[in-house]
Amino acid sequence: MDVIAILLGMTAVVLLVAGPAMIVQGLVGRRSITKELTQQRISFPADDGLPAGLHRYAGTPVHTGTQARAFADLIGVHVTKATGGRTYSEIANEWMAGGRTDERLARLRETAFMGQSLRGALLGAYQAWQITVLVLALGAVFTAMGAAFLALAVRGA
Repeated sequence: MDVIAILLGMTAVVLLVAGPAMIVQGLVGRRSITKELTQQRISFPADDGLPAGLHRYAGTPVHTGTQARAFADLIGVHVTKATGGRTYSEIANEWMAGGRTDERLARLRETAFMGQSLRGALLGAYQAWQITVLVLALGAVFTAMGAAFLALAVRGA
């Protein structure tokens, strides 16, 4: 058995261990995200309450990262409407500059903060979901490469 066949065989073993392990971890990650989102009991409103582009989610619960991203977009629309397009920072600065006495700005500041916090949490779930896609894809590629390298190693033996 030559050195190249040995190296191919060792590389194949590493890839054939790493690939399936990555696939398992990707699936575990997805299951964890789905479980957490399901426990939050978030659901899209009826179709008449959704902006354009989100109608396909009408009345459905949020269980996936893609749905979490869509719901974050929905929150973003509502926060933008409520704040007139101003950010939390802009509203907070205005409230503080006014001596922190304007109750309307205080409530608007709270609305902006809560909306952006929820939006951020949902976008975090979406990003985690996207990482599971990457881990699953890499696991599949590693497994395929491992199988190919093993076939080459056996053939070269």
